[in-house]
Amino acid sequence: MLYFAKWKVALVLGICLLGVLYALPNFFSERTLAGIPDWLPNKQISLGLDLQGGSHLLLEVDTDAVLRERLDALESLARTVLRPARIGYTDLGVSGGSVTFRLRDPSSGDEVRRLIREEDPTISVDIDDSGRVVLSSGDAAEEELRRSAMQQSVEIIRRRIDELGTREPTVQQQGEERIIVQVPGIDDPERLKDVIGQTAKMTFHLVDTNVTPAEARAGRLPPGSMLLPAQTGDRPGQPTEYVVTKRVIVSGERLTNAQPSFQDGMPVVSFQFDTLGARQFGNATQQNVGRPLAIVLDDKVISAPVIREPILGGQGVISGSFTTQEAQDLALLLRAGALPAPIKVLEERTVGPGLGADSIQAGKIASIIGMVLVVVFMIAAYGLFGVMAVIALFFNMALIFAALSVLQATLTLPGIAGIVLTIGMAVDANVLIFERIREELALGRPPISAVDAGYQRALTTIIDANLTTLIAAVLLFQFGSGPVRGFAVTLAIGIITSMFTAIWVTRMMVVWWIRSRRPKVLAI
Repeated sequence: MLYFAKWKVALVLGICLLGVLYALPNFFSERTLAGIPDWLPNKQISLGLDLQGGSHLLLEVDTDAVLRERLDALESLARTVLRPARIGYTDLGVSGGSVTFRLRDPSSGDEVRRLIREEDPTISVDIDDSGRVVLSSGDAAEEELRRSAMQQSVEIIRRRIDELGTREPTVQQQGEERIIVQVPGIDDPERLKDVIGQTAKMTFHLVDTNVTPAEARAGRLPPGSMLLPAQTGDRPGQPTEYVVTKRVIVSGERLTNAQPSFQDGMPVVSFQFDTLGARQFGNATQQNVGRPLAIVLDDKVISAPVIREPILGGQGVISGSFTTQEAQDLALLLRAGALPAPIKVLEERTVGPGLGADSIQAGKIASIIGMVLVVVFMIAAYGLFGVMAVIALFFNMALIFAALSVLQATLTLPGIAGIVLTIGMAVDANVLIFERIREELALGRPPISAVDAGYQRALTTIIDANLTTLIAAVLLFQFGSGPVRGFAVTLAIGIITSMFTAIWVTRMMVVWWIRSRRPKVLAI
C-alpha cells in the first residue's frame, strides 16, 4: 500500500491539473476568454433555459393538412390513371374524407379497381352498381399518417434548432397534436418562430405557358394546373402570380444538401439532389428546354427560371432576390427537411436571465453552505485525514466543472441540485475508509497495516454503493427528459469524480504523509 508507482502519481496529478485548467474558464467573463489563445481551455458550462433565459413555445401541428394532402394526391392519381386508359368519368373531386367520381360506363369498374390498385395497393376502392367510385385510405392508414406527421415534426424541429447553433434544446410531444419547444440562450425569438413555423416544403413544377394568370383568375384555369402567388411579387419588375402544373417534377425530399452562396454578387442557395432526384431533375430539364421551371416553397413561387439546357448533374441554384439572412435561413430549412404539416404557436413565454441569475445565486449559496458544513464535519471528525479529504473534495468540484465544460452538457437548476448532492456524497467513500481504519486500529493493528487494510477492505463497499447510484443516474438520463436528465448528468459525473478523488487522490496524500512521517500512532 505504501508503494505508489510514479506513473500513478503522474496520472493523478495530471488529471487534477487538467480539471483545474478546464474549470477555470467558468470564473472569467466571455470578454476575458475572447482574448486568450485558442489552444488554452476556453469553454464554459452551457446553462439551461432556467438559468440563462430563453424561449418556451407550445406548438400545434395541423395533422388534418396531411390528410387533405393525401386526398389531393388520390385525386391526382385517379386523373393520371384514368386518362391514359381512356376511361370516361365525371364529378371527380374530394368529398368528406374520400375522393369520389362517377364512371360514364359502370362496366369498367373492375378495370378501374385494377389500375388504381396497381399504382397503390393500400387504397380502398369501392364501386357501386351505378358506377360511383369512392377512394379512401382507411381509418388505420389515416391514424398512421397523423402519428408519422407528429414524429417527423418533432425530429425536423429539433434539427432546425440544432442548425441555429443552440445547445441542448428540449423538443418533445405533448398529447396528440402539440409539441413543447424550449431553447436556452436564444437571442432572437421571432427568428426562432419563423424558422420553426415555416413548413419549408419545396417542389419543382413546370410553368403552364398556355394560360396567363389573368385568364386563370377569370375562371379559365386548366384542370391540371394551379394559380400560385410569387414570393417576390412585391418587388418591382417581378410577376405577382404564376400558373403552374399540379404535377410535381421533383420533390424537395430528394435534396441531400443546401448551402447559401453568392452568384454574380447576389445571395443564392445552391442545392444538390440524391441519385433518384438527380435522374428526375435531369429528365425533366432535358425534355422541357426553353420552358420556365417554377421552384415552389410553401405554395409560393420563389423563382421561375427558364431551362436553357439540360441539368444532368443533380445540382442547381435557387435565386430569388434574397438577402444574405434569407438565403441562410432557406438553406437551413431545406437541409433540415420539410415539415409534413403546418404548425402554429399556441403559447409563447420568454424566460429572462434575471430568474436564472437568482437561481444561480441560490445554487451558489446552497453549495457554499453545504461545502462549509462538510469541511467542518470532516476536519472535526477525522483531523488531518479530514483535511486530506477536504482537499480531495475541492479537486472533485474542479473535475465536475471541467467535465461539464468539456462535454458542453447543459446545466439546469436540477443540475445544481445534483452538484449540491454530490458535495455530500463525495466524502462518503472517505468516511467508509476512515471508519474502517479506526476499526483496524481498535483491533490492535499498527498504523501502516491499519491504513492498508482500511483501503483494501472498504474498496468493495465503495464500488458497490457508487455503482448502484450510477446505474440509477443512467436510467434517469435514458428515460427522463429536460430537468430530470440535467440532474442525472451532474449526478453521474459527480459519482465518477468522487470515486477518483476518494480512492486515488486521498490515498496518494496519505501514502506521502506516512512515508515521510512514519507515525507510531494515528490520530483519526
